[in-house]
Amino acid sequence: MGRWALIGVFALVLYLYIGPAVSWVKTYREAGRQRSQVAELRAENQRLKDRKAELSAPGALEREARRLGMVKAGERAYIITGLK
Repeated sequence: MGRWALIGVFALVLYLYIGPAVSWVKTYREAGRQRSQVAELRAENQRLKDRKAELSAPGALEREARRLGMVKAGERAYIITGLK
């Protein structure tokens, strides 16, 4: 009887250690995924800051608008085809 009680106590102690250990491993893995996502978002944020700085230069916004095919009021747009 004493042997079974000792095995039962050992099983209970083992169960009490395994639960938090599994939870810790899951949390550690999720934190790793979150860290990689944060790194990606920081890189994208830096790219956007660089793009904002480019567009803040004088005339850059107009160049970008013309690249998109926009024209100023009163200007006439010409489309040239057959250059290939």
